[in-house]
Amino acid sequence: MEKKILRKGYTTGTHAFNAFCKTLEAYLVTREKSYSKTIKVDNDDLDVTKGCEIIVTISHDINELEINRTEHEPQVFTQASNNLKLYAGLGVGVVTKKGLKIKPGFPAINPQPLEAMKSFFEKKVAELKNLQLVCTISVVDGETIAKQTANAKVGVLGGISILGTTGIVKPVSSSAYIDSVKTEIEFAKGNEYSTLYFTLGNSAFKVATSKINEEAVIEIGNFVYDSIEIASQLKIEKVVFLCGIGKMTKVYQGFKNTHNRFGTIDFKQLQQDIKEELNYKVDIESTLTVKGISQELEKVGLLENFYEMITKKANQQIKIWFNNSNVDAIILEQKEVLGW
Repeated sequence: MEKKILRKGYTTGTHAFNAFCKTLEAYLVTREKSYSKTIKVDNDDLDVTKGCEIIVTISHDINELEINRTEHEPQVFTQASNNLKLYAGLGVGVVTKKGLKIKPGFPAINPQPLEAMKSFFEKKVAELKNLQLVCTISVVDGETIAKQTANAKVGVLGGISILGTTGIVKPVSSSAYIDSVKTEIEFAKGNEYSTLYFTLGNSAFKVATSKINEEAVIEIGNFVYDSIEIASQLKIEKVVFLCGIGKMTKVYQGFKNTHNRFGTIDFKQLQQDIKEELNYKVDIESTLTVKGISQELEKVGLLENFYEMITKKANQQIKIWFNNSNVDAIILEQKEVLGW
């Protein structure tokens, strides 16, 4: 079978910067309201912003612009007597809580694309005087797209964030999701949560948020290794990792990503480990599922021992990945049994 060549794409920050450059150049020629549109390339990454339309508008009259209804201050670019006020347009969020890279009360546009726009503005107007411009960055249906993200949870209201620190999104790296996880971790740390709760799956997320403030609970998808690595780099004091026994079994068997495309559970290895740890040989021929094995072990009174074995081995594996790990891996079913 011929191997498919996966497509790369550009971040929202790169698209917004390119549109900003074109729009500013157009305004400086016409001295009238100008705008540029760009479509975020539909690459092979898992990203809710794929295909979205980004619009940059520049004018000398703020009344000609449509601005996010959430009250906010603009980012201001200044060069001698020239300045440009950059607002969040419709579909681009406004930061309302601390803990993110942008201070509360400003457009949700990350520092790197902002700095790139500022540098371009300064260069283009260096020979001009007394320009007083206003600008918006907008995303068509951005408010709807944002509902598929954690923006509201971290206090970004009214649309998506304009992200992008590397420019190019690598295919199948799911970098957008990992960036989102990092943003949530940074937000939680910035709001002084000493213990974070990483969940994998809807059930684990619901259980955690029923007991813990949602700001400290982060749904990490299947990105176990990447999420723990980020927590380690950011020196998070403690992480509780909560998921079902099936996914936890994959973690103890060394899966850094628990999505099925990265492989399935080695049931022969699981059978061998149960034999060595619990002195019982499970029948893997009749059921190649962890749930089926759990049911068999429950009948012989070894279910709790099985849970303890899986959590012990998962924590050992995490320690192999990160020697100084402060992660406590816990099986969802076990926590329910224990009445957490």
